[in-house]
Amino acid sequence: MNIISQYTPEYEEEKTYKKRMLRLYKEKSILAFYRENIEAHFTASAWILNPKTHEVLLLHHKKLDKWLQPGGHTDGETNFEKVARKEANEETALENLQIVSDQVFDIDIHLIPENKGIPQHDHFDVRFAYFCMEKEKTKINSESKGFQWIKIKDVETLTNEPSILRMVEKSKKILNGI
Repeated sequence: MNIISQYTPEYEEEKTYKKRMLRLYKEKSILAFYRENIEAHFTASAWILNPKTHEVLLLHHKKLDKWLQPGGHTDGETNFEKVARKEANEETALENLQIVSDQVFDIDIHLIPENKGIPQHDHFDVRFAYFCMEKEKTKINSESKGFQWIKIKDVETLTNEPSILRMVEKSKKILNGI
C-alpha cells in the first residue's frame, strides 16, 4: 500500500480517493484486492501515450459502452503496476510499454453498474502512465468494441468522463516536458 501512501494527488477529488483507498485497505487488507469483496475492490489501469504523435490509446468498453483506458481487476495481485501492464497487454496486445514513472499517475474511484447479477460496486483504480512507440501493433480483445489512438487535444470528442479529462491534463504536462 506504500505506492498509494506515497502518491501526492494533484486534484482535490484524488485527495478524497486516496483517503478512501487507504481506508479500504486498512479495513479489508488483502480482501480489497479481490472482486469477491463486492462493495469495493482494487483495479489497475494503463494510460498509454505515444510521445511522438501526442496521442493516447482509448478502448470502447463493451459492457460500460464508454471510451476508457485498458485496465482490470487485481484478482489478488498487490503489485498495481504489474496488473496495469498485464491488463494493457491482454487488452491491446502491446508488449513494449515503457513506464513513464514508477510512481502512480492517477487514482480514481468509480461506480460500476449492476450487470449479470453482480450488484453495483466501486472500483478503486490505480493508474500508471506508459509510453508506446509501436502503436501500429495495437489489437484488442473481446472486451472492447474498438480502439482509437487519438490526439490528446481531441479526447473530449470521444468522452467527457472527468477522470479521463483529468489524465489528459496530466498528459499535456508530460508531453510538453519532452
